[in-house]
Amino acid sequence: MNRPYTQEIIDESVIIRTFSGDVDEFELKWHWDEDDRLVEIIGSTDWKFQFDNELPMEMKDPIFIPKGNIHRVIKGSGELKVKIYKK
Repeated sequence: MNRPYTQEIIDESVIIRTFSGDVDEFELKWHWDEDDRLVEIIGSTDWKFQFDNELPMEMKDPIFIPKGNIHRVIKGSGELKVKIYKK
């Protein structure tokens, strides 16, 4: 399956994902995860994060995503790089 990002696996609970500035917005789908996650933004970005039934938020501070919560990222300019900690 093609994913809208590349990833580097650091260990079983930490990965780094990079979303290219060229990614098609259509590929950034609503989804949920099977584990709790903490997403730390690497660098600065104007991409946004959104939980279902909530307004989009800036991606500046770490974001906790409880398992099963529907969410997505919204494309900004340039690439987005995040470090994801599975809890």
